Amino acid sequence: MTKNISVSLLPADAADEQMVRKQIAAECGVPIGRLSGYNIAKQSIDARSRQARIIIQAEAFIDEPTAQPPAFDPQLQNVTTSPHVVIIGAGPAGLFAALRLITLGYKPIILERGKDVRSRRRDLAAMNKEGIVNPESNYCFGEGGAGTYSDGKLYTRSTKRGNVQRILQLFHHFGAEGNILYEAHPHIGTNKLPQIITAMREQVIACGGEVHFEKKLTDLILAGDSIVGVKTATGETIDCKSVILATGHSARDIFTLLHNKGILVECKPFALGVRIEHPQLLVDQAQYHCNVRHPFLPPASYSLVAQENGRGVFSFCMCPGGIIAPAATAPGEVVVNGWSPSKRNNPFANSGTVVAVDERDFVAHKFTGPLAAMHYQQMVEQKAFEVGGGKLVAPAQRMADFVAGKHSSSMPDCSYLPGIHSAQISDVLPAAVNAALKKAMIDFGKKMKGYYTNEAVLVATESRTSSPVRIPRNKETLEHVQIKGLYPCAEGAGYAGGIVSAAIDGERCAEMAVRVFAQ
Repeated sequence: MTKNISVSLLPADAADEQMVRKQIAAECGVPIGRLSGYNIAKQSIDARSRQARIIIQAEAFIDEPTAQPPAFDPQLQNVTTSPHVVIIGAGPAGLFAALRLITLGYKPIILERGKDVRSRRRDLAAMNKEGIVNPESNYCFGEGGAGTYSDGKLYTRSTKRGNVQRILQLFHHFGAEGNILYEAHPHIGTNKLPQIITAMREQVIACGGEVHFEKKLTDLILAGDSIVGVKTATGETIDCKSVILATGHSARDIFTLLHNKGILVECKPFALGVRIEHPQLLVDQAQYHCNVRHPFLPPASYSLVAQENGRGVFSFCMCPGGIIAPAATAPGEVVVNGWSPSKRNNPFANSGTVVAVDERDFVAHKFTGPLAAMHYQQMVEQKAFEVGGGKLVAPAQRMADFVAGKHSSSMPDCSYLPGIHSAQISDVLPAAVNAALKKAMIDFGKKMKGYYTNEAVLVATESRTSSPVRIPRNKETLEHVQIKGLYPCAEGAGYAGGIVSAAIDGERCAEMAVRVFAQ
């Protein structure tokens, strides 16, 4: 007999296998000796009351052997001599598009402007230690894209557009821990993602696909309104019938290329603000109601939303036990992002805290046309570089000082390795963004005890929350509304946000991109 049950346990009990079995048996109404075993379907933390609980949903096996879930089969095949589809970008969307093409019997050819994971590390070290930005190899560009160094969060609110569980199973297949299959907020960790991304690339190649690094797209070759090929910066021309454009939210040169060729792109609202870093213990105290690090719970996170002055303000990409990292893609700009290792064991917690910006903001700064939001974004990032003083040093201010308009005479320790410079955040961000952020800091402090504090530091600027450009596509075919064979994909096209949703969109574009071969 099997039963699907849900149990609520104290964290210490949830860490004790015998206590878990005892509670499951009790919930099933049988002696523990009759419980053969169980499979966890979902596990989450409920911290709403004074005492946090672990909620486990499981399939329990009573008086019969424990059945193991069927082994996952990615259904990969050899596609060496199959028709090919070109994929621009080796981020989550590009890699999962490639794997999906292989299961469908088609050969992916990935062109990535950046370097492989191992080579990419040297350029990241140069950013952190010397403030030097390689425009082709950085936290956004290179194997795995921004996803490789974005913490590895694998939860998404997108459940209508694809098979989330299949994406998680593929990550597990390529080396992620099994707990990502059932945790409510699965997370891999930036320290583990590079090996997983490498394993995916090696599998693509083993199946007959191709992955080319340092191959920057410089042109799309058209015949009338159809794609017939692509050109790279190193001079190659590759003929093709389908191109999946998965270049990410920071490929400004690609947006400009499309616009200059008369290929329709659209201005898109995005969100702009800062990274806010608190001591992790302070967040734990607020969320878990404890005064010391909880021995049986992971570092706590938070999610905060407010409406201020008619604008949405929200926390974004919260990284418990994390690090603030430089995410600029060109010299002369400061952009920050956050990530966490798998253990989330750093002493700080950081989160993007951003304000919605739209056409009224772009026009106010005399930016118009399809690339207006992109130029507005770039303006703010360049201002942050100027105020920070160069070498990727970031402008920063204590939270209460920011709200009061007061210069921070001293700065707390901060995880941002290039360094922070005490400055007025209001000298970096536009006035409307500053005003909304100041109100939100106070409101968030009312919602989360201890949040509003001068122990927290605001680091500017968090500006790559999503693409400032949308590349319009047909809702049904996912093909560009003007160009046949061009499939704008995921974050860079304005249709996905985060690793899982980008991966799902990559798979969907792959499924559409092969239809040309059946015509």
